[in-house]
Amino acid sequence: MNWLTSLLGNLNYGTIFILMLLESTVIPVPSELVVSPAAYHAAGGNLNIWLVILFATLGADFGASINYFAGYYLGRPVIYKFANSKLGHLCLLNQEKVEKSEKYFYDHGMIATISGRLIPGIRHLISIPAGLSRMHYGKFLLYTTLGAGVWNCILAVLGYYLHSIVPEEQLTSKIEEYSEYIKIVIIAIVVIAIIYFGIKWYFRHKRQQKTNA
Repeated sequence: MNWLTSLLGNLNYGTIFILMLLESTVIPVPSELVVSPAAYHAAGGNLNIWLVILFATLGADFGASINYFAGYYLGRPVIYKFANSKLGHLCLLNQEKVEKSEKYFYDHGMIATISGRLIPGIRHLISIPAGLSRMHYGKFLLYTTLGAGVWNCILAVLGYYLHSIVPEEQLTSKIEEYSEYIKIVIIAIVVIAIIYFGIKWYFRHKRQQKTNA
């Protein structure tokens, strides 16, 4: 993908938006190699860190909306057919991955739209089951913005920090190294949040049952 390499090598607000849009659809663009390098350059004075986060989040919203409306209007059979096609496989998709994102969404409800944006393997597909379930678009967009914004802030902080300790030629390897630790921490936070909200919902549900009894 020479075009992708070219975009990654020429990061500006426009290419950040395009790359994050693609990352939120089905194109395998690693957001770590978009936002963190852009923030690295922002630390050097070439870009504005807040605009990097803004355009990355807007791109994620647009890309996620494409998946949402695909799920909403095309339905499960067409989505599965695409995931199992040669083009779908080129995008690193298969039916199992789509089903995994669906299970995560239906198991965790609306919070999945926020937390799913933080989980590798789920992040770019969580919008599809939101569309399939016909979740209200306003809520979907709000939760997507929150989840994508948090993720982009984390990546931006990493890139900004690395500017002071890593030469540019070592940037990619360091981002990949730190990203693994970040993913582990985020998954732990998401699991704790899901448990917390699950317990909170359970006790609220029990109180309502007693009130209605």
